[in-house]
Amino acid sequence: MKGRSLADRPAHNQPVLVVGLGRFGSATAEQLVRQGREVLAIERDPALVQKWSGALTHVVEADATNIDALQQLGAQEFASAVVGVGTSIESSVLITVNLVDLGIDHLWVKAITASHGKILTRIGANHVIYPEADAGARVAHLVSGRLLDFIEFDDGFAIVKMFPPKETQGFTIREASVRSKYGVTIVGVKSPGEDFTYATGETKVSSRDLLIVSGHVDLIERFAARP
Repeated sequence: MKGRSLADRPAHNQPVLVVGLGRFGSATAEQLVRQGREVLAIERDPALVQKWSGALTHVVEADATNIDALQQLGAQEFASAVVGVGTSIESSVLITVNLVDLGIDHLWVKAITASHGKILTRIGANHVIYPEADAGARVAHLVSGRLLDFIEFDDGFAIVKMFPPKETQGFTIREASVRSKYGVTIVGVKSPGEDFTYATGETKVSSRDLLIVSGHVDLIERFAARP
């Protein structure tokens, strides 16, 4: 988040508490385990507990809307938690309040609607996530056909992976003058079978290359729309 120092961020190897093992929560927990993180997952549906018990570090059947249950499980010992509950706004809010009251510093909470997200922010969730909306916006950028991947930041700045427009093919970065023409920066070039390289003015672009481009979303879209 903007304005936060490195000291405010959770350590990369600390265990994580995940509440709710629906599609979002289970995908997050599974990826954390792949990254070598220890995960305590809390889920009140016994079928989901059984499904994920062999894949995650610890899976417990409990009701996270009950703060006493959370305390008994040691939730207050965690610095980071993810709340993936999405079927009930009331449960999501109650769980988030409990985790805030237990002093967990870093809370990533799934929001269903903008108003839900506003409530979560006001009660102390410092990372509100809109999975469906974010995925929809990302896909909308990718359907143009030239963009292969798209990451947008809060201030309208984005980094994309894309095919090179014809006017860049066969030219060096300096010769193509992309920065002066379109206001975007070619950060790197990935040629087939070769390692990624950071772009310099002398880097030559071929039709088979992939470009990593940064800049404002509107300017990137304009550049990506070139034939």
